[in-house]
Amino acid sequence: MKSSSQYLYDSYKKHFQEIADIKYASAVLQWDQETYLPQKGNDTRGRQIATLSELAHEKFTSEQTGHLLNELMMRDDLSSKQKRNIELSFEDYKKNKKLPSAFVRKSTEAINKSFHAWVSARKENNFKIFEQPLQEVIDIKKEETELLGYVSHPYDALMNEYDKGLTVKFTDVLFSALIPHLTVILNRIKEVPQIENDFLSQFFDKNSQWDFSIDLLKSIHFDFEAGRQDISEHPFTTNFSSRDVRLTTRIDEYDFGNMTWSCIHEGGHGLYEQGLPYEEYGLPLGEYCSLSIHESQSRIWENCIGRSLAFWEHQFPNLKKYFPNQLKNISTVDFYRGINKVTPSLIRTEADELTYHFHVLIRYEIEKQLIEGTINSNDIPFVWNELYLKHLGVKVPDDKSGCLQDVHWSHGSFGYFATYSIGSLYAAQMWNAIQNNQPDVLEQLKIGNSSSIFSWLKSNIYPWGRFYNSNELCKKVTGEVLNAEHFINYINSKCKTIYKYK
Repeated sequence: MKSSSQYLYDSYKKHFQEIADIKYASAVLQWDQETYLPQKGNDTRGRQIATLSELAHEKFTSEQTGHLLNELMMRDDLSSKQKRNIELSFEDYKKNKKLPSAFVRKSTEAINKSFHAWVSARKENNFKIFEQPLQEVIDIKKEETELLGYVSHPYDALMNEYDKGLTVKFTDVLFSALIPHLTVILNRIKEVPQIENDFLSQFFDKNSQWDFSIDLLKSIHFDFEAGRQDISEHPFTTNFSSRDVRLTTRIDEYDFGNMTWSCIHEGGHGLYEQGLPYEEYGLPLGEYCSLSIHESQSRIWENCIGRSLAFWEHQFPNLKKYFPNQLKNISTVDFYRGINKVTPSLIRTEADELTYHFHVLIRYEIEKQLIEGTINSNDIPFVWNELYLKHLGVKVPDDKSGCLQDVHWSHGSFGYFATYSIGSLYAAQMWNAIQNNQPDVLEQLKIGNSSSIFSWLKSNIYPWGRFYNSNELCKKVTGEVLNAEHFINYINSKCKTIYKYK
């Protein structure tokens, strides 16, 4: 016979799953907006998403929600997982109570307008089209920081949304420790002969690339009975439950890497979403830990595994079947070296593992200034171009390959970018733990077997949801909190092997 606490918990679960139903219905509309929505449907779609967002927020912040959570917070006969769900839901409730429903609707409508302006601006290669809609979003995000509250820096309030407890102070220290080491490695690479990888820029048929991408996703255990892949302007992953996960990629017929790395990257995100406990649908323990941990799951597959020689010793013969003429004179080692070429570039999503962090740093610095109000949207192109010249030594030729390349700001995703670098550091640390746990893992990859890697992630990362925060989870599975030395050692060892510098 159920106790009164269990009956009350069942009511809580039903209530929060109904909220999730509304949120995921909105997510379906957003996914469609970025994949198949006809242009004339933009305005109506924005209204639909805004209405659903407002409804979900009102239900989440209702008196019924508060009553349920207050009652359950006082119960001492719940399981540890049930108790953790209640604690996290109560934190979310208190935070969301700070945001009026009218503010949520205003924010959603501004973001919808901003997204479509970004799409138009990219087509026209003209930041001016995006400038004013973006400023409206920035002003709303600044208002949000005041509603949510912060201790040291307004940007902290937004970073906390993507990784609980993440702050400007922590991130500044992290980049200060990381970037000098990467600069040293980059300078060493500049002193030795550069790798040639022009073979990646030949004509690669779109349909053949697509077919190979499906092979890649299957090889890393993406479940196509619980997900799918489509094409979008900017690759992304979304989910409507752990049994319905959507990936997108983009294909450039003269850049093989464009599809390949976005495909494996988003596949890693998709595996995490598919691995979250279905029985916790709509509850905190059915949600990802943080976007830093989420990013670790994409980067471990994309880079630690997907850019390894062992991985391609099995995959490259299959790739040659799709593109026999383009790759007939290329060996597996040539391909491995080519896909790991390190060179300063313009596009973040196509950057190598080392210079990638400079791309993230630039966006992080710009966002801090936008939120603290020292610059506005009209300053972005100039500041962006100056920082690219300073950190990477490259001149930005136009807006599309500069400050219009990422979709994040059009979505209002301020506070997100730092998690890309932090996630890469977590990935290297987890990869080190996997190799220590499974000494034959590279030999297994050589024969196309990534099952043991998938099993480790499925056992150690996926099932916990939000039970732990990022550093707690990292310590649980690797034995220590985040330590950038693992990534520094990993990337230095890899680059030294490939470039043979001293």
